[in-house]
Amino acid sequence: MFGLEKKDAALLLIVAVVTLCAPILLNPFPAGSEMAQFNAGYPDLMQRFAIYGIFAIGFNILFGLTGYLSFGHAAFLGVGSYSAVWMFKLLSMNIIPGIILSVIVAGLFSLVIGFISLRRSGIYFSILTLAFAQMSYNLAYSVLTPITNGETGLQLSLNDPRVLDAARTTGSLPVTTLFGAEMRSATSVQFGVWEWQFSTGFYVSAVLMLLALYLAIRIFRSPFGIMLRAVKSNQNRMSYTGLNVRPYTLAAFVISGMYAGLAGGLLAAMDPLAGAERMQWTASGEVVIMTILGGAGTLLGPIIGAGFIKYFENIFSKINDNVLHDWFAFLPDGLNDFVVTVIAPFFGDGWNLPMGLMFMAVVIFLPGGLVDGARRIGRLFRRKPAGAKRPDAATRPAE
Repeated sequence: MFGLEKKDAALLLIVAVVTLCAPILLNPFPAGSEMAQFNAGYPDLMQRFAIYGIFAIGFNILFGLTGYLSFGHAAFLGVGSYSAVWMFKLLSMNIIPGIILSVIVAGLFSLVIGFISLRRSGIYFSILTLAFAQMSYNLAYSVLTPITNGETGLQLSLNDPRVLDAARTTGSLPVTTLFGAEMRSATSVQFGVWEWQFSTGFYVSAVLMLLALYLAIRIFRSPFGIMLRAVKSNQNRMSYTGLNVRPYTLAAFVISGMYAGLAGGLLAAMDPLAGAERMQWTASGEVVIMTILGGAGTLLGPIIGAGFIKYFENIFSKINDNVLHDWFAFLPDGLNDFVVTVIAPFFGDGWNLPMGLMFMAVVIFLPGGLVDGARRIGRLFRRKPAGAKRPDAATRPAE
């Protein structure tokens, strides 16, 4: 199917079914119940699952295949967001031109940064990408203020020309659309005690994520992908054969940057505001954690890692003292207060603490990421029972 092997086609089909059914699957608990706070099937969070899944898939093409660890990929995410918002301001609120410009500008930007950074490898490459990202972040706050609007961030205004939408201009700020369908629109469906929300923005992001995954599969299975794996395995040996590996690594860097630009454009399409904080080094570190947590070099790892991070970030950040008091209400009052006092710093504003502990546990006990953990569990179930006897040599069929 579409040039994929049977196994890859089945994988893509399963991911597509799970993704398109996400509004139902991510709302397992009835609305209004105490467990409903653990649901993740509402539009904003699902959109972030898909968008950061695209970001992580692109990063995995660089890091997972070539082994080049970039700490500056957030620069392309930010550039993509700025490009999309400028397109919304100047041309139209239709997201297609904005997304196309985001991918093109991020690709050109990554070509320049990659051409310079790839002259070095290892930790020196990582430091160079980090330096470029921080330079971009600081320039967005200072020198490039006429383009980025500095600390306030680039946002829409009633005075924007919007050439293609001029005839439809009203007295209020317009919203992003896909040929008339508003990105923020959602349809709620009530089924018994469950409530599901089907959002236009999520399905647009989900379809683009599936296309991004399809392209990643084709890259992984192509001769180009095999060459990138060879670079990761032993770049010196590749050089000794007389092969110049820089065009391959630069191509991987640019493709990865274009994925990040697409994710940045989608972030702006969901919320037409672009700020320099998207280019900060912490955003680059986040995509590194997503990829390693899910499983670097695997096809599903980045998507799983992105969903894992964004889900628990959302859950841990909204747990406050009142929620904790309710959880430990079965304890005596004095002990309840003590337990909440001890645990509270790990939630709310301190959500990074449990996330860090979870990441450490995965890295220590599952070095291959969550995908590796799933494979280990699968192997346990596939093992033969201890009492099963192997066939004798006499009864074993001839090979």
